[in-house]
Amino acid sequence: MQALLGIIVLLALSWLMSENRGAISWRFVIIGVAIQAILAGLFLHAPWLSGVLLAINGFVSAVGEATTAGTVFMFGFLGGGEFPVDSVAESPYIFAFRVLPQVVVFSVVVALLWHWRVLPTLVRGLSWALRKTFHISGTVATAAAASLFLGMIETPMVIRAYLSQLTRSEFFTVMSLGMATVAGTVMILFAALLGDILDGVVGHIVGASMINAIGALYLSRLFIPETQTIEIASSDISLSYESSMDALTRGTQDGLAMAVNIGAMLLVLISFVALGNMILSGVSGNETLTIESILGFLFAPLAWLIGIPWEEAGLAGSLLGTKVVLNEVMAYVQFSASADLFSEHSRLIMLYALCGFANIGSLGILIGGLSVLVPERKNEYLSIAPKSVVCGTLVNLITGAIVGLIYLV
Repeated sequence: MQALLGIIVLLALSWLMSENRGAISWRFVIIGVAIQAILAGLFLHAPWLSGVLLAINGFVSAVGEATTAGTVFMFGFLGGGEFPVDSVAESPYIFAFRVLPQVVVFSVVVALLWHWRVLPTLVRGLSWALRKTFHISGTVATAAAASLFLGMIETPMVIRAYLSQLTRSEFFTVMSLGMATVAGTVMILFAALLGDILDGVVGHIVGASMINAIGALYLSRLFIPETQTIEIASSDISLSYESSMDALTRGTQDGLAMAVNIGAMLLVLISFVALGNMILSGVSGNETLTIESILGFLFAPLAWLIGIPWEEAGLAGSLLGTKVVLNEVMAYVQFSASADLFSEHSRLIMLYALCGFANIGSLGILIGGLSVLVPERKNEYLSIAPKSVVCGTLVNLITGAIVGLIYLV
């Protein structure tokens, strides 16, 4: 009942922030929530799907192990090679040399799978299913399917030729999809961070992105309802590579840029959080007053609403606040360090509730990307971009609540 109340409250908040409450299609919302619940049930309780997800997890793990060959060659014991001191049983696990290179390699894997038509085929199949289920345009359906594998900038690139033609509601949906989901290229990063917390963590990340994509489709229609007649037809995919070598080269460049950005952001954010905590401690004279404790206090009610027991809500709220104010990687780093303080049920809820790009930093990335892709709609996306962060955050929270409910069934 706690999480059920949370879902109702979160939907009510979305309704309160709607641009046109009279145009909301509640049938669309109900279908969306029902499909989310069905998907959650399949991901958590269907044995055959568990096998598929474990296979995906095995593939991602294999990429991670293969990357070690490259990191050992480049960095020696820092990258996982034999430690030069006999008294030390194993090499230290250094994030910059062990995890970030996996992001680069997996980015190339995604680019090659895209060029070899594996991912576009999956995107077209999922797009068809979404068009038939939700009666949305082929462009939005394609963006929703692509968001399961690509990031918030790559997804609009898939439908770049159609961006200027989207209605205001459809444009907001595409933006919300980028905020609510995570790119396939960071799945390997999350697997490295969370592999010891839950078995088959990559499968859970895939499931979270899929459930979040459905959530973004209907929740964005609560914020900005569709008031125009749209064409439900398929659309072409714009993103392409000229050859396998082009995919390998561009994938390496994109992955390197992403790895450097992740590493730099983590360095800066962790440093500034530490600095902020020092200032708070010095000003207040209270060493227990930290940025994490403040965020925990502010977000604890939301954590409780999605099914976290109140005794764990403060820590969970801190993670949710970190995810929104800083980023999801920082939140997962903290989650990995504090996972033992949560029950198994709470860990599952938090894994799904943190799985999305919706944060203040992503807002700048999204605006920067759209300024290149569709500059003629600048005034429009500047006005609705902040709402996409709120929408994506609420999608993640609703997904966490639904998964928590289905887990107990």
